[in-house]
Amino acid sequence: MELDEFLTTLETLAKQAEQAFTDAVEQELFEAARVQFMGARSGQMKTLQKLMGGLSKEDRPAGGKKLNEVKNRIQAAMESASQRLDVAGTGGSKSGPMIDATLPGERRHLGRVHPITQTIEHLKDIMGRLGFEVVEGPEVEDTWHNFVALNIPEDHPARDPLDNFYLSVAGQTSVDANAHAARLLRSQTSTVQIRVMENRQPPIRIISLGRVYRPDEADATHFPMFHQMEGLWIDTHVTMAQLKSVLRMFATSYLGADVTIRFRPSFFPFTEPSVEADFLWNGNWIEFGGAGMVDPNVLKSVGYDPEQVSGFAFGLGVERLCMRRHHVEDIRDLYRNDLRFLHQF
Repeated sequence: MELDEFLTTLETLAKQAEQAFTDAVEQELFEAARVQFMGARSGQMKTLQKLMGGLSKEDRPAGGKKLNEVKNRIQAAMESASQRLDVAGTGGSKSGPMIDATLPGERRHLGRVHPITQTIEHLKDIMGRLGFEVVEGPEVEDTWHNFVALNIPEDHPARDPLDNFYLSVAGQTSVDANAHAARLLRSQTSTVQIRVMENRQPPIRIISLGRVYRPDEADATHFPMFHQMEGLWIDTHVTMAQLKSVLRMFATSYLGADVTIRFRPSFFPFTEPSVEADFLWNGNWIEFGGAGMVDPNVLKSVGYDPEQVSGFAFGLGVERLCMRRHHVEDIRDLYRNDLRFLHQF
């Protein structure tokens, strides 16, 4: 064999081998390429080594140099392919299924926004269009903001330790529910309106949405932890008619134009007069919040002059609004973390 022909054959073999190892995307293809080019008995490199004997004595040094160069190139391509397959988990020392790059990928299961969170964002949007600003407050409160400033007297049943989640402080042996600094998980978002009024002057038009806590026994319409939306409007000449108009506009915006709303006289220590707002659902009247004109004593507690300003406040149950909109009949479904239920939203 002539030297030029031998060198050309070696270069062609090197390119073929490099391409074969590049295309080896799984162990079977890699093994086939290894046997074809580097096999100990029938590999093409072994065959070309035998052809060296057909070169003249003068041509053998050049032929041997090229043979070693091609052997190193093929060896490098083979090692690179082996490392690539090991990293991908398909090497001979790895366990697990082979990777088939031609198969379609697996769809990832993405999480969804919880229906209560969806409801909260929707309520913020509606009330924002009605001119209300969103504010926040702490979930761990003192009795001043949770009761005293809201005109709830010490002997009122709402302050009973059995109806609240009072928090003990390190070193205390008991909790004094009437101490202004006593801590508890807030039982209403009305605490936020006190904090805002302590730091601002009218006019004020705010809403606060968040968790509240009461030791209620869980049933279809009650849960020991739930969410409220508290609304407050303080200005000159604010009236009960404006309160009812805001609640009706809110209800029709969120629940639909066909919703039936009614207002019942009620009593809350922090509003006077007070009303309960109900909506009709499945033939039954469901309470979705209380409201009323802010009591003058509450205005005085934050330094406002009730002769100069007036206002109304309302607190609505977020879960009950969510249930009405999405036709959920048991509030406990919202907290069971059942993916079959949550995937509907």
